[in-house]
Amino acid sequence: MSGENIQTPSRRFTIASWTLTGLIVFVAITFAAWRFSSPPQAAAIALPPTESAAGGPIGDPSSILPASYPITPIDSVRRLLTLKTDMPSRPRYEAVEYTVESGDALFSIAKSFSVEPETVLWANYDELNDDPHSLRPGQELVIPPIDGVYYQWKEGDTVESVASELEAKPDDILSWVGNKLDLANPRIDPGQYVMVPGGHREFKQWIIPTVTRAGGVGSSSCSGGAVGGGGFIWPSNNHFLSGNDYSSYHHGIDIAGSTGDAVYASDSGVVTLAATGFNYGYGNVIMIDHGNGYATLYAHLSALNVGHCSSVGPGAVIGAIGSTGNSSGPHLHFEVRLNGGFVNPWDVLP
Repeated sequence: MSGENIQTPSRRFTIASWTLTGLIVFVAITFAAWRFSSPPQAAAIALPPTESAAGGPIGDPSSILPASYPITPIDSVRRLLTLKTDMPSRPRYEAVEYTVESGDALFSIAKSFSVEPETVLWANYDELNDDPHSLRPGQELVIPPIDGVYYQWKEGDTVESVASELEAKPDDILSWVGNKLDLANPRIDPGQYVMVPGGHREFKQWIIPTVTRAGGVGSSSCSGGAVGGGGFIWPSNNHFLSGNDYSSYHHGIDIAGSTGDAVYASDSGVVTLAATGFNYGYGNVIMIDHGNGYATLYAHLSALNVGHCSSVGPGAVIGAIGSTGNSSGPHLHFEVRLNGGFVNPWDVLP
């Protein structure tokens, strides 16, 4: 049939097939565009009930809020946070200066620098005069790097002579790194300071002689009176130190206390010394002869409640704690003596 556009069945099938394919692709693209433009359905997180200040719930406890993303448990290893890192301590090779503050004691200063108290005393004779109680706020102290004597070289000194004088070893002076000596030519100029490791010297002692009740030298001529039983009690209400402990250059213990606190006789005896004033740096001081070889001393008092030759029993109030004489703050300096020699109070106190 001429003039007519006749399409065979095969051609019609091809056109229908492509049309259907195009439609499927269009639908797939449209769905994908819609799918990715919409947020995924979020997991729901239940919120615990919230209480008001009056104790009642606020809102519906079953209310939920959508999470931005699904919550997935994660296995992990927990570590504790370390806030402080221990740094290794490094040796010190130079002397340093320290300014004394209120409340300082020779023993506490030495401990903070990891040296012995006598090392600090030896290095500061001009300031302290070998007396721990000479410490005053504002003083500038030299703190040696290690234990021993911080020595200022004098004209005519040799390593051997200085070592002999301070009972140290010459090799220790030469080999101490902080001295910075040339071992091939160890020259030390007068006025130069060197460290004498392990060295020591004698202390200049400032002490009140023991005063007894018997007649003769060092006596108070007090006859009779109470005799101690050989057992001692604490001379104050506090049983701990405020600073300096017993040592070869500090013959008592410094017991903590406040001005006006009671001071008690440590055992029965007779007061052989009750003096006010400086008294070798002891300030207002009391000494009791216990009549059995023992004597006790109470120093830096703010008040005296007994007089010369008073007979007292253990626990009797004999005075009050203070800060007189060579003292940087209120405390009781307490000594125990036996036949004129010194006894560590810790050995006799309960």
